[in-house]
Amino acid sequence: MAANVSAFVYILRCSDGSFYVGSARGSLEHRIAEHQAGTIEGYTKGRRPVVLAFVQEFDRITDAITAERQIKGWSRAKKEALIAGDLEKLRDLARNYTQYPRPSTSSG
Repeated sequence: MAANVSAFVYILRCSDGSFYVGSARGSLEHRIAEHQAGTIEGYTKGRRPVVLAFVQEFDRITDAITAERQIKGWSRAKKEALIAGDLEKLRDLARNYTQYPRPSTSSG
C-alpha cells in the first residue's frame, strides 16, 4: 500500500463462498487479521477463514465508504467481474440491470 494512502475498500471471500464488502483506514493487513481472528463482530466472524479477493485504495475514507456502499448494492455477478478485473463484463452487467431492472417486491 502506498505511503499516502489512508483508506481502502475491500472484498473478502468467506469460507461459505459469500462475499463481505468493507472499508477501513490504516493497515489493510491489520484489518484482514482482525477478520481472520474473529475480533470483528458480525458477518465474517462465523464464516472464517476469509480470503482477500479485491482491494482499492483511496486518499480519503469518505471515498472508500462511498465505494463500499456502491459495491454492497451490486449483484454477485458484478462483484465477481470487479474481482476478476473484467471491466467490460462489469459495464455489460450494469447496462443489463438498467435495461432489465428487477421486478418490484413491494406490495403497494
